[in-house]
Amino acid sequence: MKRIVTVQDISCVGKCSLTVALPIISAMGIETGIIPTAVLSTHTAFKGFTFHDLTDEIQKITDHWKAEKIAFDGIYTGYLGSFQQLDLMSAFFKEFGGAGKTVFVDPCMADNGKLYPGFTTDFAVAMAKLCGQADIIAPNITEACLLVGQPYPGDEYDEAYIADLLKKLAALGAKKVILKGVNYRKDRCGVLAYDSDTGVTEEYFHELIPVKFHGTGDIFASVAFGALTLGKSLKEAIRLAADFTVLSIKKTMEHENHNWYGVDFEAAFPELLKKLSQ
Repeated sequence: MKRIVTVQDISCVGKCSLTVALPIISAMGIETGIIPTAVLSTHTAFKGFTFHDLTDEIQKITDHWKAEKIAFDGIYTGYLGSFQQLDLMSAFFKEFGGAGKTVFVDPCMADNGKLYPGFTTDFAVAMAKLCGQADIIAPNITEACLLVGQPYPGDEYDEAYIADLLKKLAALGAKKVILKGVNYRKDRCGVLAYDSDTGVTEEYFHELIPVKFHGTGDIFASVAFGALTLGKSLKEAIRLAADFTVLSIKKTMEHENHNWYGVDFEAAFPELLKKLSQ
């Protein structure tokens, strides 16, 4: 059985970060270790949430793993909340990464043209350096522009713009780039994946569902990373991840009184497992 570790915060209630990554990757048949970077009572869309930073625990955890000679087939980072956590992950990649292991960075720091609260452009520069140590990165368009230091284009871009953006992202150092939320096709939402070794760009466009839910980016990244860990191609991984995310949204919307804070990805598991077995 493959064993990976995912590093991100955990919300005790709310469907994002580790409460998404752990069940999804485990359900895909992969042993899933975790490093929680912070614990929150709920995710940040709730009012009055509690927050406890766990940065000081990260080095203690990794030191124990080294003493126990624990190894991983892959490393997946999500939301990292400080420069110190970026530095810790840079060291972690060197210690636990290496040949035959996949380092996957989802640079969760911005969306819709804006950085998340508490982040700065200096943080984006530091995140770009961490992305340079990864094998695969998976930003959205806002994050991609911040990583390469260019203005966010809004909806005013075309296929040529995205092709150029993918190459600039790959120049940071990651061999493969997955770009989420591409919408230069009317009424469609797309994912593009670029392999700098082959120069090939894969694309997958699916229906655009006009609703917003917290955590869908985490769901996509978790499935994509799990699929790649299982040996799926980049093309197969982005298709599986996009289809699962869309199906999870649809399953949620089937219920008149659905929750507002995240999608019911649990209800979509049977279809994902079916596709993985094909």
